[in-house]
Amino acid sequence: MQLEVGKILEGKVTGITKFGAFIDLGGTTGMVHISEVAPTYVKEISDHLKEGETVKVKVLKIGEDGKISLSIKQAMDNVSPRRPQGKRPPYDRDSRQIPNPAPKTPEASFEEMMSKFKQASEEKMSDLKRIMDGKHGSYSKRSPRS
Repeated sequence: MQLEVGKILEGKVTGITKFGAFIDLGGTTGMVHISEVAPTYVKEISDHLKEGETVKVKVLKIGEDGKISLSIKQAMDNVSPRRPQGKRPPYDRDSRQIPNPAPKTPEASFEEMMSKFKQASEEKMSDLKRIMDGKHGSYSKRSPRS
């Protein structure tokens, strides 16, 4: 049997792992990754597939090393992901609610804001200088010894 990317085939599940399932395509084995098992979220592959079961798969990729990537969900006739009951719909960016900003206060003039910034900056510089002067004895810069 000639394998081609995009071709839909039938195969038999020969092994199941946490990350995917191995499918025998009649002498050649390919793998279906867990993300390609079903159009919905798959937590446990064994909830969707059983060893020995015959499944329809689509060939996604044939690697240079001979590895064959398969998809069950892309081989389905009607791939329409259904939302499981009880789950919230996906987050919609456009309909998000933006909380009301803090109540506006009368705007200060540029000069007032600049004055407050300058005062805060001077206080921080003074504190930093005081701290550095206090540590000067133990962290003084010395010239390297020869």
